[in-house]
Amino acid sequence: MIGANPTFQKRDSADRMTSPAAPSRSPTSPWRGIVTCALLVPLATVLAQCGRAPSATALAANTHAVSGDTFVDRFPAPSFKERFPTEQESFVQRQTAAAAPAAEPQRAAPPVRVASLTPTLNLPRPSEREELTTLVSMKSSAFPYFGNNPRSEAPFLNVTNGSRKGHRSYSGRVYWQDETYNDSRVLVHVPENFDVRKPGVIVVFFHGNGATLERDVRDRQLVPQQISDSGANAVLLAPQMAVDAADSSAGKFWQPGGFKRFLDESTSHLARLSGDPKSAAAFANMPVVIVGYSGGFLPTAWSLEVGGAASRVRGVVLLDAVYGELDKFASWIESNRSGFFVSSYTRYTKRHDQELMAMLRNKGIRVRESMDGPLQPGSVVFVQTPDGVTHRDYVTQAWTQHPVKEVLVKMAGTASLARIASAPTSAGR
Repeated sequence: MIGANPTFQKRDSADRMTSPAAPSRSPTSPWRGIVTCALLVPLATVLAQCGRAPSATALAANTHAVSGDTFVDRFPAPSFKERFPTEQESFVQRQTAAAAPAAEPQRAAPPVRVASLTPTLNLPRPSEREELTTLVSMKSSAFPYFGNNPRSEAPFLNVTNGSRKGHRSYSGRVYWQDETYNDSRVLVHVPENFDVRKPGVIVVFFHGNGATLERDVRDRQLVPQQISDSGANAVLLAPQMAVDAADSSAGKFWQPGGFKRFLDESTSHLARLSGDPKSAAAFANMPVVIVGYSGGFLPTAWSLEVGGAASRVRGVVLLDAVYGELDKFASWIESNRSGFFVSSYTRYTKRHDQELMAMLRNKGIRVRESMDGPLQPGSVVFVQTPDGVTHRDYVTQAWTQHPVKEVLVKMAGTASLARIASAPTSAGR
């Protein structure tokens, strides 16, 4: 290997050219043995170290020493899923570690030079800001929640087993607080091309029953990817609701002002993750679009009714999600004519959607039953999807493939986003 390195050969030749004349090669010369030992002893040491199997302690120490600078970190897989960091790291940390230059190797003293076994790689410089998807713990997220259920005014955690507390759902099943209602994390996504200086929107996604942020919202429903693929100037906030449970409880979003506190807390996180900590004020005034899927109808409805930021909500998208709370949806639509409302549904929610349509028409509000036209402030659209469309896959296949992306494309394509962002607001509730 050393002989194949032209740089090594050139430096070695230069060293020989500038070194004093070589001693006599006479068999009786005392220099011959000394030079031979000087050359062979270091080489033998290197070969012995290469051939020796490393101990477990050495492997652990080496792993710690190069943590964050492995081959995977330097060359992350390009797929959307592989770019998502673990819970213990952030994408920014991973990129920083990958971009950090290796330390300058120390030069061995002449006349012996040993080629580096781990040469420094010349990596391409990363762009100023990469696409970012991460999990952030927020105090104002849905859970943990220790308040009352507003429908019954009874404590939400209504089951006790020793020191353990839980909630008995409407189906009668008990879910324990430490397993189901203890995750305060929020999935945050900032696309690479997002520009906080331009009109933008915050998309808040409320997932349905039996879901987790990583397995379902990120990987199966592809919500962050739909945000990026839309090309809209949008960021995503997706709070973890009940973890992998058949329960639609809204947690802190039941509380008056709960949705506003959630948005307020998110501003510093969004500003930091977007690369400009001074942009918090821009996020604090950015309009919001709520997307509720299935059981996500409940936190959506209560956020509109008592969340304290109804005037910032310029769009509501319900994906097979009208299971109740019709009065709350109708009230928001009537009071916020600068916003848009979209509800697409299957046969499972058809009855409730038709009832909501009738309520709105009785109030003199025009209702459209097709997504073919432009999506503008004041649009109220209901779309029935065919029987072949399944409820489980509805976030990726509704009236069209990737419906979240489709809504944002319509907003951006018709310049509705700028109009929605600048539209006058009604009094917040």
